[in-house]
Amino acid sequence: MFNQRQLATVIMAAGKGTRMKSDLPKVLHVVDDKPMLIHVIGLARQLNSERIINILGHKKDLVIEAIKSENVEYVIQEPQLGTGHAVQQTETL
Repeated sequence: MFNQRQLATVIMAAGKGTRMKSDLPKVLHVVDDKPMLIHVIGLARQLNSERIINILGHKKDLVIEAIKSENVEYVIQEPQLGTGHAVQQTETL
């Protein structure tokens, strides 16, 4: 029998975007009239992700406001200790 698994997408959205030389979180920079994060969430939906989990950190309140109508989950990475640590934040979900 075929074992069908559910797809969960984890989006790394905690970074500062220091190299972008902006106070705006990297994921909120606008591309084609939408924040980059909204484009990534849209791709996760196209892939039929059952769950879309955003890992937030830098200026999390701005990011939460930007995704509040997207019906996605999020976790907060505090303190920000790198990529591996970010993924660990999803272990309890």
